[in-house]
Amino acid sequence: MLLSGIFPPITTPFYPDGNVYFKKLESNVERYSRTPVAGIVVLGSTGEAIMLSDQEQRDVLKCAREATAPNKVLVAGTGIESAIETLRLTEYAAELGYDVAMVRTPHYYKKQMQPANLLAFYRTVADRSPLPVIIYNFPQATGYDIPAELVIELAEHPNLIGIKESSGDVEKVRKMVAGTRHIKHNATVTETFDAVTPRMLAAGSSAEAGEKGVLVPVAALAGTAEPSPRLAKQRDMGHPNLGHPNIERPDSGNATPSSSAVSIVGNLKTRQKEVGFQVLVGAAHKLHASLDAGSVGAILAFACLAPTACYEIYAAWKEGDAELARLKQERIAQSAQRVGGDLGIPGLKHGIDYNGYFGGPSRLPLLPLTADVKAEIERLLADIRN
Repeated sequence: MLLSGIFPPITTPFYPDGNVYFKKLESNVERYSRTPVAGIVVLGSTGEAIMLSDQEQRDVLKCAREATAPNKVLVAGTGIESAIETLRLTEYAAELGYDVAMVRTPHYYKKQMQPANLLAFYRTVADRSPLPVIIYNFPQATGYDIPAELVIELAEHPNLIGIKESSGDVEKVRKMVAGTRHIKHNATVTETFDAVTPRMLAAGSSAEAGEKGVLVPVAALAGTAEPSPRLAKQRDMGHPNLGHPNIERPDSGNATPSSSAVSIVGNLKTRQKEVGFQVLVGAAHKLHASLDAGSVGAILAFACLAPTACYEIYAAWKEGDAELARLKQERIAQSAQRVGGDLGIPGLKHGIDYNGYFGGPSRLPLLPLTADVKAEIERLLADIRN
């Protein structure tokens, strides 16, 4: 499955009393669906997932799923400290129709998070998950930084299709890309090399039929009637290698031979593309450098308040316009570092409010911002209104 592009890891809106404000969540998701982002991540760190009860997490997943446009890839944050609870939430996300599970690194028992522990955890989850899995590394929050060597080893698993690397370490991105370059799968994409998921095909089929559809099996994406579950997974994995050295971009007119034939699946014109392990990043102020290092896109907190500004960096880079990408990066660099990083979720939510979405309050122990900090955020975002 393709994961290239920009993904906002959406926030969870709350009423002043701390209850989840589902109407605002729905409104935000509908608006993100009209932007050029590739998809939406639900229950990431900026979604305050760790602050939600089990039932609230399920309710948020359901609400966001129902509000998302069918052409956007849906990623569910399902990582919990134990493998069994991670799988339970992942299975629920699959039942709802999510496309990918994002599983953060276990971190509470840090001394026990040795390579053997992480290998066993992720392989167990990937073996049993009904969804493709991406690793989520966020050492600034967890205090644990999964080594590049371990990621490269895990990348051999056919159901581990990528990583969200939020450390901001561009050299680590480069190392993971180089170490996983040999991994190749076939993935179904649209005629214009956008992602195709079973949920998208089901939405198209139900629209044609005028009735509610069911999820299309992954086998349909591979163009076979009854493949084994492992083969179906293998054929639905990967990334388009955008930005990798010596790899031609899909829009350059030099697609790989496997992607030349167009087939009709549901109501979509599709083709096959040879893809590999995907590295997405989480530091907006280093997006351009990370793309040059080989990442295929990003899951950016800053995209929650400025999705178009983040997308413009990716689009310029994809078109090969390095100077424009640099200028677009410079435009957001200071605000992305300060608002999207230093000030945490309360700062991000105020920026979201300022740019016309609904941010609202965060849950304790996160505290409201002072008037001075709010004014600083508004100054930083004065020319980034989208």
